Amino acid sequence: MIHLLITGGTLDKDYDPIGGELTFPGSCVPGMLEQARCTVALESTVLMQKDSLEMDDADRAQILQACQHSPHQHIVITHGTDTLVKTGRVLAEARLDKVIVLTGAMRPHRLGRSDALFNLGAAMMAVQLAPKGVWVAMNGQLLPVAQTQKNRRLGRFERVSS
Repeated sequence: MIHLLITGGTLDKDYDPIGGELTFPGSCVPGMLEQARCTVALESTVLMQKDSLEMDDADRAQILQACQHSPHQHIVITHGTDTLVKTGRVLAEARLDKVIVLTGAMRPHRLGRSDALFNLGAAMMAVQLAPKGVWVAMNGQLLPVAQTQKNRRLGRFERVSS
């Protein structure tokens, strides 16, 4: 069983034509899993719907607590890409005896031409195959969080030496 923790991020945003801004109208993750015909057993929990730039230490503590209290050994977290690595490192410092995979998107799923479905699918597969630890599934790669950074110039995640 996989525990899917939803925290918001670009993946879940949509364009509000009235306000002229990106908003959170509710998570699109359940619909994405249905579209992908995902049949793996999972429990889904919406923890928050936030842009990761607006996340603070209390939000990261809430995510950590959800991982600690989850009865499941395999956890996927959807998260905004700007501070995904920061949250992942908080989780890694806790040394949980679980497989945790963080993922997100550079463009909202609802706007099309997004990497969201690809990254979510990669994370769902990776969490079943990776050894215990905290991982980032982005851009077709599975990276250990301690060796991951977001390259803002190129718009992708990369491995770096720790």
